[in-house]
Amino acid sequence: MHPPLDRPHPDCQEQIDALRTCHATTSKFKFWGCNEIKFSLDRCFRDEKARLLEELNIGFEERRRGEEDAFQDAIGQEMSWDDYLKQDKEYLKATKDSEERKKKRPHLYTKSAEGTK
Repeated sequence: MHPPLDRPHPDCQEQIDALRTCHATTSKFKFWGCNEIKFSLDRCFRDEKARLLEELNIGFEERRRGEEDAFQDAIGQEMSWDDYLKQDKEYLKATKDSEERKKKRPHLYTKSAEGTK
């Protein structure tokens, strides 16, 4: 399934036109008639989505840090939640205990291919 073809997809317009032409000229009874063009279009959409996500996420970490700093300033706190957890003795002890339980009985914390026995 592909996204609607009537929306602008400048990177994939050539494949969209080819698929529309194929659908118009190929018999409806030949289901596999346009598969290669469809696969090419799917690859193009996947590449287009990856490019758009990459462009969208440029500077994400810096923006996030800035937002977190602004939030800390707004609530008058000097320490972030992550920093607090790193210093919280109860949290650190609970995390350590959890890791030890996982080491003692790893079969309870993994999925087996055959299911539980």
